[in-house]
Amino acid sequence: MATFFGEVLSVYSRAVDEDDGEELEEDEEDEQIRRELEEKRQVQLQWSPEVSESLRSGNKLQCSDFVLAVGHNASSFLSVYVLTPAKWDAVGRALVWNERSRAGTGQSSEESACVFHRHKDHPSVLICQVTCHIAEDQLFQWTQKVFDCLQHRQLSVTVLSDSSVADYKTADYLCSSSAPFLRSLHTTAFSDQPVCQSLEQPNIVTGLSAAVLNHCQVHRIAAVVYQCYSDVIGPDSVTMATYKPALSKLGKSIQLDMSPSTNVLRKFVRTTEIQSNLYI
Repeated sequence: MATFFGEVLSVYSRAVDEDDGEELEEDEEDEQIRRELEEKRQVQLQWSPEVSESLRSGNKLQCSDFVLAVGHNASSFLSVYVLTPAKWDAVGRALVWNERSRAGTGQSSEESACVFHRHKDHPSVLICQVTCHIAEDQLFQWTQKVFDCLQHRQLSVTVLSDSSVADYKTADYLCSSSAPFLRSLHTTAFSDQPVCQSLEQPNIVTGLSAAVLNHCQVHRIAAVVYQCYSDVIGPDSVTMATYKPALSKLGKSIQLDMSPSTNVLRKFVRTTEIQSNLYI
């Protein structure tokens, strides 16, 4: 401010100074909230005491076959056709917290965790079921943390992934009778013959399946994704059975129960009426 004599005086405003202080406090509070959210969104791995002790000693899980099921039908397929309690042990889980998954907030473990199972007779065979939502910013850390626990030498990865047939792009007319069906995508290190035809362009694999496939490609791990396109919403016995050929080449380490009991199926099939998202 200038006076009549040309003298310049400094201007002090208490209101402006107080506003700056409030903004600084708000910025600090926002930063604190962001840090807390980042910590909360960290993927946490919880292993059994035996596995934890081995990992702390610097050892990695000896794993020859790792089967990852992403989605309710893929996970239910393993529960119905593979994971008999007499042959498998639950050895760990990956907890995630995000806008759709609330690990540690009273939500059931099936909805908030990814459960790892190990074969009792073949400890090098590991299965993981993922039915919770994993946010985009959590995909890399989930993949990194899980594969950091596994030995990569002679490791083979099989991913079973659910997808809606509405997301399948084709120039030909697709009738409801053709669904469900499998499509495959694999890394260059995968030398076996997939059990179904490859995923056609411009179709893509997304989410956790894509993150795992990308990780395996970078680290030269043999991996294949079998994506099942279904027109039924929710767990469905027909869609589950579509995954059977995907595990046919894993040998005696994973044996399918080809005739599961009705009681077992009822535990996982929630719908009795066919719900189609196609308009025929």
